[in-house]
Amino acid sequence: MSDIVSIEGRAPWLSDKNLQSLLGALSSDGEEARIVGGAIRNTLLDQKVADIDIATTTSPDETMRRAVERGFKAVPTGIEHGTVTVVAGGRPFEVTTLRADIETDGRRAKVAFGRDWKTDAERRDFTINALYAKADGTLVDDVGGLRDIETRTLRFIGDAELRIQEDYLRILRFFRFFAWYGSGRPEAQGLKACTRLKDGLAGLSKERIWDEMKKLLSAPDPSRALLWMRQTGVLNVILPESEKWGIDAIHGLTRAELDLGWPADPLLRLESLIPPDAARMEALGERLKMSNAERARIEAWARADALKPNLSDMGLARRIYRGSRQAIVDRLRLALSAARVGAGSGDAAAMMEAGRYARLLEKAETYETPHFPLTGGDLIAAGMKKGPEVGRAQRALEDIWIESGFSLDREALLARLPEISGKG
Repeated sequence: MSDIVSIEGRAPWLSDKNLQSLLGALSSDGEEARIVGGAIRNTLLDQKVADIDIATTTSPDETMRRAVERGFKAVPTGIEHGTVTVVAGGRPFEVTTLRADIETDGRRAKVAFGRDWKTDAERRDFTINALYAKADGTLVDDVGGLRDIETRTLRFIGDAELRIQEDYLRILRFFRFFAWYGSGRPEAQGLKACTRLKDGLAGLSKERIWDEMKKLLSAPDPSRALLWMRQTGVLNVILPESEKWGIDAIHGLTRAELDLGWPADPLLRLESLIPPDAARMEALGERLKMSNAERARIEAWARADALKPNLSDMGLARRIYRGSRQAIVDRLRLALSAARVGAGSGDAAAMMEAGRYARLLEKAETYETPHFPLTGGDLIAAGMKKGPEVGRAQRALEDIWIESGFSLDREALLARLPEISGKG
């Protein structure tokens, strides 16, 4: 692969007329623009290309002027760092002026705009992310990225410690990109640098940390990266809840995902790494600044009791009705994944357990929650006075309805009202 000089013919996106028009607009009158980073990396690795980023010698203001003149929309999304988002044909392209770092604090960098392509490449994080392609597909590699893509080696550009000290988030990016693109053992110097400098993660915003972790946990198989994060102590710094819990469950989960066609689910994978303790999950969600939906999910999972494989269908239905279907599904998927590990070694009991969990999971995923047939208005119409007693009676009748297997209808429940209200 290090002999490849062009991605023409391998990159269908390269023929996009709007992309070519934008590159043309930015590459006239002594200026030049090139595609950079992930689109090239993913093309060479035969992976999906989502975003196309562009580097250019034009200043941000000139980038905007030329884009608008060509009929595109230009938005100054990060203009202080040289970045303009150009929307062409409904597709956004992030266009950034060549840069050099003049000051870094471990979180953000102050930059100076420049015109030197090699300097721009050398300020980036990893060699596989610092490849450029001209409009005709010709590749430019100033840092050995092609060689590292060929061997699937994730390598910091230049001195690994200096790259990390410029932005400590690069520690997590090292493991995230290893999870997605690396093979074998992580590159030794990068691994040592991450180990030595891991305490610098404490100075990062928690939103940035959680965003990186979600991306890592979304990789096809993040287990090797998580193992090395554990070995280096990085995982304990950002996820201390996992320290005494272990990460072995992630292996069975990723195997089950592959075999059973489950989508990669970063929250479920997170749950496999941490203990189901509601108080700790509440603290975790707050610490990492998770969204409300994410917090609610991991807290509901932690509050849900473990499910035994011989749970009856009605017992399962009651658990779903009283709790969270998602929490039950999460519990069952993790339990099934663990049981399949034992079943794979020929353990007959584990095979039977896996079969039972698989049946429960199918029931939980397809179960239609019944609707309680009584309202407070029904009870008032039946003679109850408005007030807190209505709510208490409604809850008591709902308990009876659940215990009946959700079988009692409205009339049968109303017939129990005198009993509930003490007038029977």
